[in-house]
Amino acid sequence: MNIRVGFGFDVHQLKEGLDFWLGGILVPHSKGGLGHSDADVLVHTICDALLGAANLGDIGRHFPDNDSKYKGIDSKILLQKVVKLIQNNGYEIGNIDSTICLQRPKIAPYIDQMQETLSKCMGIDKHQVSIKATTTEKLSFVGREEGVSAYATVLIQQM
Repeated sequence: MNIRVGFGFDVHQLKEGLDFWLGGILVPHSKGGLGHSDADVLVHTICDALLGAANLGDIGRHFPDNDSKYKGIDSKILLQKVVKLIQNNGYEIGNIDSTICLQRPKIAPYIDQMQETLSKCMGIDKHQVSIKATTTEKLSFVGREEGVSAYATVLIQQM
């Protein structure tokens, strides 16, 4: 069996008055991610990890931030395209393990809904998508609530 592992990382600045999309859902918060698309840092991280595992480059290569057709796009659409890309290259998702770094708001109440949303988007079982959250104990840009970051490790396997 041919298995591959990929790693993803992303960060977005948080700004007052923007919608906060995280893990494919709208999370109530006074700040939201600043970005070319909807700035869903978790979805972008997962996309990069999947693309890396299949040796297909990164999210910026496939969906450049200077292309107007991606302006404000729902990141779940990008994730669906990435899943199709890895499937077209003969791979399927084994599992995803991710961590969101965010001082506020607390993410635990939303994790189940994020897992549901992302698993449906990718056509996999909810139990294949692990989402964890942590703070940086008020250190760095995350701790000062200036931004959000996320990490993901994925396993893909040959179909």
